[in-house]
Amino acid sequence: MTIPASVPAPATVLVFLDPAFDGGRVADASKPQLMATDLGATRGDGVFESLLAVGGRPRKIQAHLTRLASSARLLELNIPAGDRWRRAVETAIAEFRRQDPAVAAGGEKDEVVVKLIVTRGPEGASAPTCWVQASAPAASGRRQRETGVDVILLDRGYDSEVGERAPWLLLGAKTLSYAVNMAALRYAHQQGADDVIFTSADGRVLEGPTSTVLLAHLETEDDGAGGVRTVRRLITPQLDSGILPGTSQGALFTAAKAAGWELGYGPLEPKDLLDADAVWLISSIRLLAPVNHIDGQEIGTPELRRQLTAELSELFSTIE
Repeated sequence: MTIPASVPAPATVLVFLDPAFDGGRVADASKPQLMATDLGATRGDGVFESLLAVGGRPRKIQAHLTRLASSARLLELNIPAGDRWRRAVETAIAEFRRQDPAVAAGGEKDEVVVKLIVTRGPEGASAPTCWVQASAPAASGRRQRETGVDVILLDRGYDSEVGERAPWLLLGAKTLSYAVNMAALRYAHQQGADDVIFTSADGRVLEGPTSTVLLAHLETEDDGAGGVRTVRRLITPQLDSGILPGTSQGALFTAAKAAGWELGYGPLEPKDLLDADAVWLISSIRLLAPVNHIDGQEIGTPELRRQLTAELSELFSTIE
């Protein structure tokens, strides 16, 4: 019996922002590219963004560039202008699609994960090290979009006002220091859960390790003409509670408002999640993942979760 040869995974593409190369310098990802003394590696001193390219087009790129610049300012990093990042992103996507015929052919597989990464560079460097990385999305992301996730609540260990008192904690920056977030996910997996929603020491809902929290309420009210109408309300935790502003949440809110949804920002408590008709974790790569259970309690009903997830996913698919 002939065993078919396995299809090798597409190689990761690296494109460094190099002034000598207008579209960025393509580097061999199989060979070392960073100095061992780079502060991004030794201290997690840097920032990044992750976005999804669909059909060769990066989604929400301006929102990601804006947040990257904001994060860099908080860390006092002087990074290249947005147009240079855009050209490097285009180069990385084109090179990845060239290497992977399945992606270039289109269809469901035509998704590329694109990361914009900045480190402070090696000890004593006068400028940061900046590059774009393009790679294939993990299969788990698409699966969780379709089947949902079970999450647990974990205390992040500080109150919801600490960001204002201690700006050096960089709670509004997307930094490379993700050790705590990854530890939380490992703990969740050990408990049989898929993901985490962080809460503050004063009992507020915050965010996921790699996502923003959304919840929906459906209410009926008098329509003023002798009938009733259904009010659909989409709510997310308030941004001043020490969480990262979500680019996907912001874009979905804009689309949902145009579609007639009412919008709201916390403060939220765990009880609000448990009483919701639906809860989601939303991010740029996994997109909209419905939450099936929180600490073992089912959220809404399977039928309503599917209905609302399909509606919001359709709105989200129109976002460029």
